[in-house]
Amino acid sequence: MDLTCISPNARTLVMGIVNITPDSFYDGGRHSTPARAAAYARTLIADGADILDIGGESSRPGAESLSADREIARVLPTLERLREVDVPISIDTYHADTARRALAAGATMINDITALRGDPAMADVIAEAGCPCVLMHMQGTPQTMQQEPRYKDIVDDLCAFFDDRLRFAVERGIPLRNIWIDPGFGFGKSPEHNLTMLRRLREFQRLGRPLLIGTSNKSTIGFVLGGLPPEERTEGTAATVAIAVFNGATAVRVHDVKTMARVVRVSDAIADRGAI
Repeated sequence: MDLTCISPNARTLVMGIVNITPDSFYDGGRHSTPARAAAYARTLIADGADILDIGGESSRPGAESLSADREIARVLPTLERLREVDVPISIDTYHADTARRALAAGATMINDITALRGDPAMADVIAEAGCPCVLMHMQGTPQTMQQEPRYKDIVDDLCAFFDDRLRFAVERGIPLRNIWIDPGFGFGKSPEHNLTMLRRLREFQRLGRPLLIGTSNKSTIGFVLGGLPPEERTEGTAATVAIAVFNGATAVRVHDVKTMARVVRVSDAIADRGAI
């Protein structure tokens, strides 16, 4: 699958999350060994994942940062067990060393929650590899991002941020065709910011880049549903996924691939995006 040539009218892609961490908010510790993580990744492919997104560091609110060495030790053994899979593999990292090692081991995309701000060498690694990347918006860091996030206008402010980051990436040698954007649902945003962002998602099309949306089981959904815990947010996640599809998302990043792939298929059919 070529992740740099996706038509706006193509069916929505499903990115399955593989967390190799002990402290992720949804499934921390369940897939913490390479064998378990690789087996789980294959299950996600069977369930309908078009892309795998493998991460070794939790980015939940308040999470502590992890060194590149520790992240590599978590990610590489799993990635090496997945060399033969026939779907693209994204690595969720802001560490250039992790990205370099992962790309050499078969990864095909880098998903950087800092939008190339976390490690000064990351842009060069991506440019040299010629691989697609995701640039995500986050106000602050995972440690600080939910401490009174503020915006003048959530969509206009994010579009200005992406204009700057796209310009930076291109100046560092990353072709524009290789860049996706992610507005960062839940990353330095209040529930109202997140809901407004979903409501106005089509406005991000002004940037002309593929759009990745990750709402899966996040706290805004729990807030809307009266404080439900992550494991009880499936229906709320389905609602956000359907809205994201109908408002032009290129791909949705989800935990429950089997369920959300079905939501995506029906939503694509309603939106006339080639699902049938």
